[in-house]
Amino acid sequence: TAYHEAGHAIVGRLMPEHDPVYKVSIIPRGRALGVTMFLPEEDRYSHSRRFIISSICSLFGGRIAEEITLGKDGVTTGASNDIQRATKMARRMVTQWGLSERMGPLMYDEAEEEVFLGRSAGQNHLSVSGETAKQIDEEVRSIIDECYGTAKRILEENLDKLHMMADALMHYETIDSDQIDDIMAGKEPREPSDWGGTSGGDSSAKKTEEKADTKSSPIGGPAGEH
Repeated sequence: TAYHEAGHAIVGRLMPEHDPVYKVSIIPRGRALGVTMFLPEEDRYSHSRRFIISSICSLFGGRIAEEITLGKDGVTTGASNDIQRATKMARRMVTQWGLSERMGPLMYDEAEEEVFLGRSAGQNHLSVSGETAKQIDEEVRSIIDECYGTAKRILEENLDKLHMMADALMHYETIDSDQIDDIMAGKEPREPSDWGGTSGGDSSAKKTEEKADTKSSPIGGPAGEH
């Protein structure tokens, strides 16, 4: 979980257009084993293609961090929600938002709530020809592959920071922007301001704080849960 959340945070921090990472925690909440929180600097009423690509890359950071540190056979199911959200964003880029050069600025689907993870036998969620549907699938795959590759390159180039952040999370359980700044600068992170110096820190205080501070991704859903 520590590596997973550190992967989200580092990729999000290093993408060209992404909301700032302000807190990372491995304290479980609900069904999530950890969470990476991003704080929008301003209210957004629309999103650029660069912002959406950055968000998809960050979503894959958790799974890739597991793959790098645990091997392909060690990857867990914790990235299922990340994969779902990334796929949904990529497909909307192609079918609703006109952000694909190949498919052009056309509306191929009007569903707002549908999560596209493929078409089951006997079902067709797109009112388009079979050839167009195939092109859409190929374009979604291309976007996902590009983002996955970008996130993997970022983490491989910053492997020392990935290990350092995971270690800090194991020690403190929750780190905020000050510790993240230290790690991204290649320095040992300072102690959190509310750190009690005991094993795991002041967990009860931090759990209360975490419940109050949870943010949502501006595109929808929690930001980087594992």
